Amino acid sequence: MIWSAIWSPTNVLVGVCAAVFTLALYAGLILAPAWASYARLWERLAAAVLTLYVLAVLVGVGVAGALAAVYFWG
Repeated sequence: MIWSAIWSPTNVLVGVCAAVFTLALYAGLILAPAWASYARLWERLAAAVLTLYVLAVLVGVGVAGALAAVYFWG
């Protein structure tokens, strides 16, 4: 019963939109400046890989905030 509420079309749409918005902001605000800061290909690739840590932290903060909201909601 709870799975039908979690996977409702509205929830899926909100999740997909949030993921697309997050990846677009990551690419525009974090990845592009890191890529443009270096000239050599290996430096650019290393910077791109290191920005994945930033993305992981941002996703982790979002998940922690969502879990805190769910925990304290009721």
